[in-house]
Amino acid sequence: MHQNIESAHLTGNTRSEQPARSGRIRLRSLVSGLAALLAVGGIGTFTAPGAQAAANPYERGPAPSTSSIEAARGSYSVSQANVSSLSVSGFGGGTIYYPTSTADGTFGAVVISPGFTASQSSIAWLGPRLASQGFVVFTIDTLTTLDQPDSRGRQLLSALDYLTQRSSVRTRIDSSRLGVMGHSMGGGGTLEAAKSRPSLQAAIPLTGWNTDKTWSEIRTPTLVIGADGDTVAPVGSHSEPFYESLPGSLDKAYLELNGATHFTPNASNTTIAKYSISWLKRFIDDDTRYEQFLCPLPRPSLTIEEYRGNCPHTS
Repeated sequence: MHQNIESAHLTGNTRSEQPARSGRIRLRSLVSGLAALLAVGGIGTFTAPGAQAAANPYERGPAPSTSSIEAARGSYSVSQANVSSLSVSGFGGGTIYYPTSTADGTFGAVVISPGFTASQSSIAWLGPRLASQGFVVFTIDTLTTLDQPDSRGRQLLSALDYLTQRSSVRTRIDSSRLGVMGHSMGGGGTLEAAKSRPSLQAAIPLTGWNTDKTWSEIRTPTLVIGADGDTVAPVGSHSEPFYESLPGSLDKAYLELNGATHFTPNASNTTIAKYSISWLKRFIDDDTRYEQFLCPLPRPSLTIEEYRGNCPHTS
């Protein structure tokens, strides 16, 4: 009798443990499946966007497309502030264009100089066009309209210092992410500024003019833009030697506009804007989403006579 009771007790325990054991087996299978999913990156895909954002906190705006960088305006609404020449020193005042929203944090900044005998109005179209893509942009007047490239280079740097240290929008700017641009003698000044301040992240001379043709000292990624029909600063004696003299190890490019003149940068131009935006985004914001528009090298077209450069970029 005792034996039967004990047998029955043991048999009962065996039956009661079966569901629990089956549950443990299913749990182990689930854990194994999750481990396999993690191993092949299934869940990793979910966390990738956050990891990418953490890797580059300077990305601003939505993922770019050809239409977005060719558009007259980008995704940011733009405000502007006038800067009187009486309130600054080292340059002639100007206009600051900046994204109205502060939700995305700070932005990189670009200062742009006009050319010989010209005022900021000659390059004003670049202000809102670049700012709407996520930059603070300062189009400046020079001390006199006759200032030479070396003076314009110093004025570009003075304007950058004002912008980051004293301006009403200084808290919107990351002072480690700065660039310079300029037209004609302002383009020559752009090279001078980049030579003097290697910490600059990007430089873009537009149909630049300078008596100095060699720029091996420059360490700033530089996009040289020339025009095939330029008779004031012909590419053969200005933009091309500027580009060729830049260090071979430097991220650099040469864009020669097709059917263009020395004064083409003085009016809204989609090709200039497209590649300027891409260059500034790639090197000021370190935003590799824009690499696709620079590498592989753009091909000749109705608006591009020639494009040279080093790809892939390394900065």
